Amino acid sequence: MKPNFSLRLRIFNLNCWGIPYLSKHRGDRVKRLGDFLNMESFDLALLEEVWSEQDFQYLRQKLLPTYPASHYFRSGVIGSGLCVFSKHPIQEITQHVYTLNGYPYMIHHGDWFCGKAVGLLVLHLSGLVLNVYVTHLHAEYNRQKDIYLAHRVAQAWELAQFIHHTSKKADVVLLCGDLNLHPKDLGCRLLKEWTGLHDAYLETRDFKGSEEGCTMVPENCYVNQRELQPFPFGIRIDYVLYKAVSGFYISCKTLRTTTGRDPHSGTPLSDHEALMATLCVRHSPPQHTPSPTHGGPAERSRLISVLKEAWAELDLGMAQARWWATFAGYVIGLGLLLLALLCALAAGGGVREVAIMLWAPSVGLLLGAGAVYLFHMQEAKGLSRARAELQHMLGRAREAHDLDPESQAALFLGQQEGDRSEEQ
Repeated sequence: MKPNFSLRLRIFNLNCWGIPYLSKHRGDRVKRLGDFLNMESFDLALLEEVWSEQDFQYLRQKLLPTYPASHYFRSGVIGSGLCVFSKHPIQEITQHVYTLNGYPYMIHHGDWFCGKAVGLLVLHLSGLVLNVYVTHLHAEYNRQKDIYLAHRVAQAWELAQFIHHTSKKADVVLLCGDLNLHPKDLGCRLLKEWTGLHDAYLETRDFKGSEEGCTMVPENCYVNQRELQPFPFGIRIDYVLYKAVSGFYISCKTLRTTTGRDPHSGTPLSDHEALMATLCVRHSPPQHTPSPTHGGPAERSRLISVLKEAWAELDLGMAQARWWATFAGYVIGLGLLLLALLCALAAGGGVREVAIMLWAPSVGLLLGAGAVYLFHMQEAKGLSRARAELQHMLGRAREAHDLDPESQAALFLGQQEGDRSEEQ
């Protein structure tokens, strides 16, 4: 590889809002999306919420001359909704389905049935190994009473861990997708601090698009305006994140977003805004790239703080899951007692008809409570596993922070200043 090596990557990301029978103008929007992608000829197009595999097959055929490599990530009952189109050959593909993904009885939200996941594809470009991740985390629905917060934090941690463990041979790491996280949300901070990924919107010097980089804006006719009332400019929940290992430097040359309408026809491609980034990779002088647990004192302090926050949130979620499992356990006990009473009444013959009529509802109640118990026990174990991992990494980060000479010097100076103030 030449010392003056340079590589330019054009990236497209969009949550397509492609729910069959429910999303407005889905067929027309998919057609226009295909036309737009062929016209722009990006290196990579990463899409979320392509819930219909027929839509993917349509796009695959339409984009085949421009994007010969493609993949649809299948999971769950409905599917992950994730797919990717690439101008370059894809060397490896895998995916990881998140352990926790909402509640099956919240049918109107539907996230549990989707099997939210993170997809990984490995590309070899000009001697570089590029790991590309595409994901879609659980939706928020209600910011004031967010019952899915623990699940989304657990997903963010799983995503960070998946990237951490699968990108060790990569030269460049790229993550795109709908994280359903505002920039200062706990899950977003946890993901960035642990992986060291950089936010294209914050890093680029050439941005054009919606106000504050928002990816759901009031100007979009498909957006629920009532949900955006607290946010006059909209919200930023879709991201292009990246990093390079030691020996390489990556920067975001330009970042563009749509602004509530299609760049050519005027009507939106989706209820989300598209992200279009131009990334540049080049050689940099050899330097040590610190790992999350071995950065400088400031980095370790931020990491410790966000790990503690995440641990506390998962602890709350675990307590709630155990409460529901305990409640369901009591219902199971009452259901068994009721069934025993009904059997006794039926055997006695006194109110046999009534007992037989109540038998089916009692069995239904027992089976329903059993399903709720099993689900919330599984949820508690999933949260407990994530919390245990966070606890371990928090301990390692604290050890590294305590052993750091600069931290000890700062602590000593702080103690000296405290002693002086006491003397005065």
